[in-house]
Amino acid sequence: MPVTARSIALFVLAAVLEIGGAWLVWQAMREGRAWWFAAIGVVALGLYGFVAAFQPDAAFGRVLAAYGGVFVAGSLAWGVVLDGYRPDRFDLLGAAICLVGVGVIMYAPR
Repeated sequence: MPVTARSIALFVLAAVLEIGGAWLVWQAMREGRAWWFAAIGVVALGLYGFVAAFQPDAAFGRVLAAYGGVFVAGSLAWGVVLDGYRPDRFDLLGAAICLVGVGVIMYAPR
């Protein structure tokens, strides 16, 4: 798998783990779901840290800064799919700007 494709796949997996983990904790704490939702969420959040460490770029700050943009867009998408959230044009514009930032931070020639 080419390096950029691997990096993007890791960002997507990291987003599923972090956003999903936080969502599970939210469900337990705010929506009255079972305690084990939170427990699974904590495990997912821990796994996120390991997945992020597999990024091919060695610069922690760069990887986490870029992941922030993925997190913004992924969180909106998660809300649409699982919570029925309807983003407005400013949500979508902000997410697009964040993803452009990810591309510049991670994949610009150096």
